[in-house]
Amino acid sequence: MSSTTRTTSGIVRDPLAHSPVEDVLGVLTGTFVSSLGLFLLKSTGAVTGGTAGLSLLLSYVVPIPFGVLFLVVNLPFFGLAVWKKGWTFTLRTALSVSLVSGFSLLVPVAVDLDRIDPVFAVIAGNLLAGVALLILFRHRSSLGGVNILALILQERLGWRAGYVQMAIDVTIVACAFAVAPVPTVLLSAAGAVLLNLVLALNHRPGRYHGV
Repeated sequence: MSSTTRTTSGIVRDPLAHSPVEDVLGVLTGTFVSSLGLFLLKSTGAVTGGTAGLSLLLSYVVPIPFGVLFLVVNLPFFGLAVWKKGWTFTLRTALSVSLVSGFSLLVPVAVDLDRIDPVFAVIAGNLLAGVALLILFRHRSSLGGVNILALILQERLGWRAGYVQMAIDVTIVACAFAVAPVPTVLLSAAGAVLLNLVLALNHRPGRYHGV
């Protein structure tokens, strides 16, 4: 357990808690890293789990940018976040989702990939997305959707957020069989498992106190 200190204004503050500046930088870093990972996945026609994966899937069949779809798909989950996690977490998550949507529109303008190996793209993309989620979780934010549900189940029932999300993500990736070649879907499924293993092995209740 971490100790607390009392400031001159009488407010008790955990000395290990992130400062507002650290939270801002953390959210900016997490969302930027996430947008890079998603860019790599989209560049090879791959998908992943969660609302990001669903948004990627939709972007392959409708003429709407991923960034716009990602924001729209997450809207219904904000009500769940307010109900179970409170306004602070919800607002941080809404900001993170909006930033990823914005960065996802800017990255293709700044980066032009002539060639990239699909296996490398899926591995690197999911690792970047997993690290990004860890950063956001530790700054009391998420990328909405399944992330919110996974965190709620972890807090209420003690289920690992990574394992919960893994089960849902595999289901979402399976839907890609309708729009993508079988090898791409199988590679995407492996990538989604990799992403959630990153979460399961590094995000455990009580392990990280500076949140």
